[in-house]
Amino acid sequence: MGHDRAVPIGVDPSRLARALHDAHDSFVSTGDVHPALRSLVLDSWRRSVGDGVDPEHQLAPIRLDDAALADVRAAHPLRTVMPVIRRLLTDSATDAGLMVAVSDAVGQLLWVEGDPVLRARAEATHFVAGADWSEGAIGTNAPGTALALGEAVQIFGPEHLSRPVASWSCSASPIRDPDTGAVLGVLDLSGGPDVVSLSSVGLVRATVAAVEAQLRIERLTPTRPRARASGSRSRPRIDVLGTHAAAVQHWGTTTRLTLRHSELVLLLAMSADGLTAGQLAVALSEDELPEVTIRAELSRLRTVLTPLELLSRPYRFGEEVDTDVVRLRRLLASGALRRAVALYRGPVLPMSQAPAVEQLRDDLHLQLRSALLGADDADALLAFADTPHGRYDLEVWERGLECLPASSPRRFQVEEHVRALEVEHGL
Repeated sequence: MGHDRAVPIGVDPSRLARALHDAHDSFVSTGDVHPALRSLVLDSWRRSVGDGVDPEHQLAPIRLDDAALADVRAAHPLRTVMPVIRRLLTDSATDAGLMVAVSDAVGQLLWVEGDPVLRARAEATHFVAGADWSEGAIGTNAPGTALALGEAVQIFGPEHLSRPVASWSCSASPIRDPDTGAVLGVLDLSGGPDVVSLSSVGLVRATVAAVEAQLRIERLTPTRPRARASGSRSRPRIDVLGTHAAAVQHWGTTTRLTLRHSELVLLLAMSADGLTAGQLAVALSEDELPEVTIRAELSRLRTVLTPLELLSRPYRFGEEVDTDVVRLRRLLASGALRRAVALYRGPVLPMSQAPAVEQLRDDLHLQLRSALLGADDADALLAFADTPHGRYDLEVWERGLECLPASSPRRFQVEEHVRALEVEHGL
């Protein structure tokens, strides 16, 4: 694997698990670093906490309903190699009482197969097709951390940041496009402590190698059309909510961009008439970056986005591009508050300091918050309040309490939270 083994040879897994539980307690309560903690895991915990993951209660959000999941599967380039994965890994994993999962390039689980008893248990932790297992959504885990690092990863039991999933272990490795090297998704093997053994890790790596070889063969076989050559395809989509880097989905592939490229594609997607290099320079920095720098970045971006066409004079996309920002605004305009809250994974590109992005971020958050405060939907209000970006918003919690029926089983918990926030605010 790309990093050191989760359970070194000769180490008792039970003893290591106890030490890691202590490490988790220390990290969550005081921030102290236990010597049993691998640097890979510590770095991931810190990233996850920075993303607002709750170490005690976080569960993976389910992003795709059955219809959306079917659409994503049908367009995804890994769909054609699922028979290879089943033959080389899933069948033996099922016999061994394990699970196999395949995600897309942003951490959404597209296929979860294997032992039916284990899969039933996994449903309680939202390890199901359609769920988002990226680091930013659920914290340290093998599929999400493998995506974050771009290499194979093992995560042993209590190395997971979210305590509800600390009984699981997993080994995962990215699957890459044979032509471009871009990550297409992740192959994961999950179950008990044996999953991080050397033999299990070898099976994952061997299967990934076979999958990438099969993809290469498909590309070289003229009688078999490539996924991106399909005449019917969905509109390109850019997702920027609650993520440090935009995910661009087009022609059955998903590309994760750098922060600067994320800012550029967002601004271009939100502009009806396109933008000049000078306009982008003002939008990206108060210091007005040199136009030659902007043009160079756009040239690199054009290569990354292929086959999505980026035109110039002014800069704009060659076809209509959808964004989760626009989808959220549509939901708010139609009054679909619960769906809007489910879509709002967090602020727009929270790490961006580009003036135009900061303005868009603030405006969208205010628009959603205002719509919630002006409605009487307790479920939508509390769904927002339960997120990292609403947990400390006293006004939202107070409004949720006002709308909550007196007989609601949540009323006591909401009242307690409101009182705690009032104390924090000195009220």
